[in-house]
Amino acid sequence: MNRSNYFTGKKITLMGLGLLGRGVGDAKFLAESGAELIVTDLKSSEDLAPSLKKLSPKNYHLKAVTYVLGRHRLEDFRHRDLIIKAAGVSLDSPFIAEARRNKIPIMMSTALFAKLSGTKIIGVTGTRGKTTVTHLIYEILKHHCQCQGFPLTLWLGGNIKGISTLALLPKVRPKDWVVLELDSWQLQGFGALKISPQISVFTNFLPDHLNYYRGSMKKYFADKANIFKYQKKDDAVFAGREVARKIKSPGRKIVPPALPSNWRLNLAGEHNRVNASLAVGVARELGVPDRVIKKVLADFASVPGRLELIHTINGVKFYNDTTATSPDAMMAALQSLGPPGKIILIAGGTDKNFPNDSLIKFASSSLKLKQVILLPGTGTDKLMKSVSSTDGLKTNEATNWQAVNTLAEAVNFASRLAKRGDSVLLSPGFASFGLFKNEFDRGDKFNRLVKKIK
Repeated sequence: MNRSNYFTGKKITLMGLGLLGRGVGDAKFLAESGAELIVTDLKSSEDLAPSLKKLSPKNYHLKAVTYVLGRHRLEDFRHRDLIIKAAGVSLDSPFIAEARRNKIPIMMSTALFAKLSGTKIIGVTGTRGKTTVTHLIYEILKHHCQCQGFPLTLWLGGNIKGISTLALLPKVRPKDWVVLELDSWQLQGFGALKISPQISVFTNFLPDHLNYYRGSMKKYFADKANIFKYQKKDDAVFAGREVARKIKSPGRKIVPPALPSNWRLNLAGEHNRVNASLAVGVARELGVPDRVIKKVLADFASVPGRLELIHTINGVKFYNDTTATSPDAMMAALQSLGPPGKIILIAGGTDKNFPNDSLIKFASSSLKLKQVILLPGTGTDKLMKSVSSTDGLKTNEATNWQAVNTLAEAVNFASRLAKRGDSVLLSPGFASFGLFKNEFDRGDKFNRLVKKIK
């Protein structure tokens, strides 16, 4: 594939614009590359107003783009040269089926970048921890290059808010390294092209996105497995101890040792020591000395929305863990904070078809909580049914549960209840849809509410 003119003159349908910036960057890049572009999204023009504003001709000199918003049309999946589908498009989408019937190539932007760029790729996936590990690897390598004066250029992309990986194509060189956070949906695209990163990281594998995968952990893992499935003999996959048992890679499988106990980590929680060990393994593989790695680990602050300390007010700490969209992620956050009886948890949201045992597990853990404040949603309803079950009755008697209607009400209630030494933790354990545009919108609103507390 010739990346310099690959998109010129092609009739391309971009399926999904979204609000996180990646679709905007893809659309801008494709239009400026000379593609005849249709952008289609099920969200309305009102919902997509922030993204459409960024694509306004006042902001960018773009060739004509056709927008089909609030719906998809079958005709936009016929007589086209390429369909680029967004992450999360339904597995049984009739529009993707229509494109297949018409023998139109269907690709995903991050995988297409990996295919066209010719660069070395470090890919990171896993149910939890992939964002933290991605940023740790990137920061360690960047610091090493700066210290050593290497001419190597590093890039960050994949499942990163605001970054279009496809738009990096004109900038990257073959000798560059690109660090990509890859979710299961993006890895569908890697599987379609039969490619895997040269260096892969697979943090863990836990129940998530089961609403999308119709309750099938097997289908979920099959998408994740594309991170190592097409590796070559000299490639490597670094894996967490539990998930390593599931991996059968053509390349080398490496389970890094635990982080030495005397290495200081600026991130809270034992799970982050496991995350750090994976980043250390990759850094050592690439020749980074321990002194550089240790410095970055000691200085690295949490990634926004991931057990992020937002504010301390009158001795009360407020944490934003909005990206904890599963019970397992919520449990990891709870285990990272303490002491027992000092945590006020704001949780709840939209169900992702988690099994009831995950919810009961959380209900049992809530004995250490001072208060649980629940936001409305189908997941909250399911949780409360689990708590009220035979297994959850004793827990329910020992824990204060309070349902609220809005996030503002939750923050206000938590701030009035909290005393010096307490922690207020937003770690929902469910998806954000309903009250919020996405989990980042939920986290941003939480941050603003906390900063208004006197």
